[in-house]
Formats: sequence, structure tokens, C-alpha cells
Amino acid sequence: MSSPRKILVTSALPYANGSIHLGHLLEYIQTDIWVRFQKSRGETCTYVCADDAHGTAIMLKAEQQGISSEELIANVSAEHQQDFAAFLVGFDNYYSTHSPENRELAELIYQRCKEAGHISTRTITQAFDPEKQLFLADRFIKGTCPKCKAEDQYGDNCEACGATYSPSELIDARSAISGAKPVDKESTHFFFKLPDFTEMLRQWTRSGTLQEEIANKLAEWLDVGLQEWDISRDAPYFGFEIPGEPGKYFYVWLDAPIGYMASFKNLCQQDPTLDFDEYWQKGSDTELYHFIGKDIINFHALFWPAMLDCANFRTPTAVNAHGFLTVNGKKMSKSRGTFIKASTYLEHLDPEYLRYYFAAKLNSRVEDLDLNLDDFVLRVNSDLIGKVVNIASRSAGFITKKFDGELAEQCAEPGLMDEFVRAGERIADFYERREFGQAMRLIMSLADQANEYIHQKEPWVLAKQEGREQEVQAICSVGINLFRLLMVYLKPVLPAMTAKAEAFLNDSLDWEACGRVLLGHRINKFKPLMTRVESAQIEAMLDASREALAEASPAAPAVESPLVKEPIAEEITFPDFAKVDLRIARIAKAQHVKGADKLLQLTLDLGGETRNVFAGIKTAYRPEDLEGKLTVMVANLAPRKMKFGMSEGMVLAAGPGGEEIWLLEPHAGAQPGMRVC
Repeated sequence: MSSPRKILVTSALPYANGSIHLGHLLEYIQTDIWVRFQKSRGETCTYVCADDAHGTAIMLKAEQQGISSEELIANVSAEHQQDFAAFLVGFDNYYSTHSPENRELAELIYQRCKEAGHISTRTITQAFDPEKQLFLADRFIKGTCPKCKAEDQYGDNCEACGATYSPSELIDARSAISGAKPVDKESTHFFFKLPDFTEMLRQWTRSGTLQEEIANKLAEWLDVGLQEWDISRDAPYFGFEIPGEPGKYFYVWLDAPIGYMASFKNLCQQDPTLDFDEYWQKGSDTELYHFIGKDIINFHALFWPAMLDCANFRTPTAVNAHGFLTVNGKKMSKSRGTFIKASTYLEHLDPEYLRYYFAAKLNSRVEDLDLNLDDFVLRVNSDLIGKVVNIASRSAGFITKKFDGELAEQCAEPGLMDEFVRAGERIADFYERREFGQAMRLIMSLADQANEYIHQKEPWVLAKQEGREQEVQAICSVGINLFRLLMVYLKPVLPAMTAKAEAFLNDSLDWEACGRVLLGHRINKFKPLMTRVESAQIEAMLDASREALAEASPAAPAVESPLVKEPIAEEITFPDFAKVDLRIARIAKAQHVKGADKLLQLTLDLGGETRNVFAGIKTAYRPEDLEGKLTVMVANLAPRKMKFGMSEGMVLAAGPGGEEIWLLEPHAGAQPGMRVC
């Protein structure tokens, strides 16, 4: 028998200035299922995480609330841990990046990189808030676009026309924090020489550590050429001061991934069976896996492995990226009630419903996952209640009432049992490769077989016939054993339901249980393992999410929002408005715009005439979801030359911005070219 694998697993660190929502939970549930599978198989698998607790946003939010940054991150950490525990995410250690272990390791890695000649310094010019005495990142600057004159735009690009520019080019630029006009100010910054590791990263990214689509994307960046990475920020800043550099702090993204190491080191101090160096030394034969979202792949697959290699630590065995969560086919929306906090969900629904639904749709690819709430209700009720629980409930009553809870001494269907046992290795392979959806499909196929077996044997009919008692016991004992195997296979996904099943079966359901059949074994009285989900619960959850938005709206604005109210534009008369020609258009084609963060290029069909339009809606829509849809456009807007080409109109959309932008969509009977009155 081989020795257990030694595996260290992490999820991305949640930022310590907000609540956990369903989009976050996708990652932690995915990771937890994989970890529970490994533990069920007898592997030495350790799962650590922490709150990402540093940065300007933390400092400003604490200031808004009138508390210290330390108080803020402590409050948020308690909330995060409560939510994770409720969703049965079983961390072996949950810590914080604001810790002595993280400070020590951040300083060590920085010092090793510096001594190896991979840290440089140079003077840069940044926008500075003279009122707050604070350097401003682009997201903290707003003003009027220098190209199209749209107001209230961020400091790096325009959501209205898609133009890119530097914050210094904004008209009437202001700090989104104080409203003061920024000034340019020089400062010395520290940089990690990422280009020095180009060849190392070329090899590492193609070594099987990444999904193919991620490796291909990184190859494009490597071919273009890597840039030095700014790893410092100026005071005031909530974080760790760089040793020997007063007023200079490590950028939050430097010490955030080091938080994985710090959380594990903290656990090693609690558990003497774990050795920090064994897991993190270069050349280690242990395994290290990161589960992350696709939006932070550059930090985990470029900066992080390069820093580790530079500092003489091991690099990850694999970085597993997943896509985003949508709800009912669209990005999560506060106004639709689909931006659902973990705590709101828990007030209405069983957390294992969500764990199973995510498992049923997850795979190893970097694909977005849609939580379709109608499908959610149907799938949970059909699979878990109608199939799995049904096997136990149909069989247990006869065993308890007629045989005092005693299972048959012999297995009446060894061939069927062997088929279920053999399926275990295929299911295990699916789990190992993160193909959870395929595992769930195979498990439910087995559940169908088990139900069909009981249906064909009809123990309820035999029970009414004199002298057929042993047949009834044999049939129902097979049913109980088939249910038991299904619960072994579902244990990583449904730990709470499995614990109830273990109490009912009077048996442990770890993976090694697959090889045993319960014969002459006494079970306990069956109790309901899970109840049906009702559509009314879903509606109540959505309503509660909308109410939470309404209650939050009068509160103080977020730090990204300007504190200065913009005046209403100059008044116009009706003849001015009447000049605007609004037409129905069909989106014939939609595609990304290379080099633009927020633009999509749309080909609009006006009923025989096509127009090329650039629209700042990339944050809210995927191109493939737009093609074929009808929208409303300003058809008589003069063409305008943009950086990316000629824009021949404007599509109409509404919303506060970011992910919440909604194209105006006419009714289905509308035709391209029709005028909107």
C-alpha cells in the first residue's frame, strides 16, 4: 500500500472589506469538494485560507465607519468564517494576511529578491489628493472624458466612448475620496524585475501547471514582453512597511499570496505533524494547488511563481482557474435581487442545495457557471430527493418494521453491487480531475438503476404475500446497500446529509467503505435526510436581496464613488430632443476590442443597413450573449473616429455602471429599422 499523498490546497483570499456572496462561494465550494474527496480517500490533504486584509480600500472603509483598520478586518473575518462554516467549507486553518507570520515571510521573500538583484527603484509621478494627503490609484480619480466629454468617468478609460487616457488628461479631474483636485507628485517606488524570469515562466506555464487556455493566454503576454511590477505604495497605507524604507509599504498584491504560506505556517505551529519546510522548500515532493478565479490569473501564474522561484521556494503543482458565476444567464444584479449574499441565502435555503448544484455544473475548464434558479429547484428535487433519498426511504421502512432494522445475511444481487463498486474508480477519477459535473451525472445514473431495481422487484407487493418476507428483506437490503454506496460517492459534496446517512446506516462512509457490503447489519430508524426546495423560497430570497439593496442605498457612498454631486446638464427644448432618431437594431455580431477594457464592437442591422458601433458594455455582457438580440440605437449620431475605429451611432443602455448596465431591449415583435417614438 502506497503512502498517503501530502497535499496543500488554497483558495483565493477574500478581501476583508465586504460580505461573501454566491459568486465567491463557487470557488470555496469547488475547492472544499476536492479537498473532502482527497481526505475521504485517505490522503494527507490540508486546506488553508485567510482574509486579504491590506490596502487603501480597507483603510478608507475603516475611516468611514469610524473604527481602526484592525477592528474592521476582525469584524469582517468573523462574518466570513461564519458564512464559510454554514456552507460546510472545511478549512484546516483560516487566518489573516495581517499577521506576524505574513510580515516575516513577506520581508524574507523581498530581502532574497533584493539580494539576488531583482528589485529596482525609480521615481514615478502620480496623482495626489492634497486634502487627504494620499496618492490616488486610477479608480479613485473621476472627471470628464477628454475625448467625448462624458462626465463622471474613471481615471484610465471612458465607459461612454471607450477612449483610454491617463488620469492627467481628464477634464475637471477630482479625487473620488475628497472631491479635491489632484496634483502631480513624484515618489520613489520599488519594482520586482519580472522580465528577468521570462524563460523560467515560459517553461513553468507549459509544464502542465495550468489549463491549456490559461497557458495560451499567458504565452501571448510573454511574447509581448513582461514589465517590471510595482510592489510598493506610499503612506498612508494599511499594510507592512518595507524594511529600511520609512513611509514605503508592500503593495497588497505582494503579501496577499504570501498569506497562503503564512496561514500554513500558523497551522504548523498548532499541528506538530506538519512541517512548513517540507511543503515549501524548493524541490519538495509534496503537492501544492491553488484554486482561483480567472480574473486574478496574472498574479498567480506570473508574479507569484516568479517571486517564489527568486526567493528559493517551491512553485505550485497546479493553479486551477474557474470562470464567473451568472444567475439566470446574466451577471449578478442587485436590482434584480440576484446579487445574493451568503447570509441572505442561508435565511431561506439549505446550503447543500447550492453545493450540489455547483457540483453538478462544474468542470475543469475556465468556463462561467450559470445558476438558473428554475433549474436549481428542479435538479435538487429530482436528483437528491426524487432519486437518492427515495432509495433509502422506500427500503428502510420495511427493514425497520418487519425485520427490527436487521439487513439480510446475504447479498441478493452481487452483480449489481459489483457494478456500483466498479463505478467508484470512474467517479474518483472525475473528482480528481475536477470534473464534478461528470461525477454527478454518473452517480445519478446509478441512482436511476437502484430505483429501477426496487421498482421492478416491488417489495410493497411482496410484503402483502404470505411467505415472501425473506425476499422483501433481501430486496430492501440491496436497496440500502446501493444507497450507501451513492452516499459514499456524494460525501465530498453533501457532508451534512452524509452525516445523517451515517447515523441512519450505523456505519462510516469514507471511500474505503466501497469494498464492503452491509450483511446482517443493524440500521437505525430512517429520518428525512433532506426536504424539497420550493419556488416560494427562491422568491423570498430574491425579495430579501432587493430589500437589502433598498436599505443600503441611503448609506454613505462607497470609496470609489465621488463625494461631489454633478450638476444637471444645460436645459434643452423639445425641438432639440426631437432631433434624436431612435431606431430598433438587431445585433448581428458582437466581439471584443483588442486593448479595450470596457468596449465591445457591435455590428448593428437596421433592416438592410449595417452600422459599426463601439459600446462601453463589456463589463456587463459577453459578446456571444448579445448576437441576435434587438436593441435601441441613436441612428443619426454623427460618426466619430475613435482609437479602435469609426463608431457610427450609439446604443442606449441604463444602469449605475460596472456590471450593472442594461441595454434597452424592445419587445419581441419589433423589427430592425423601426423608429422608436
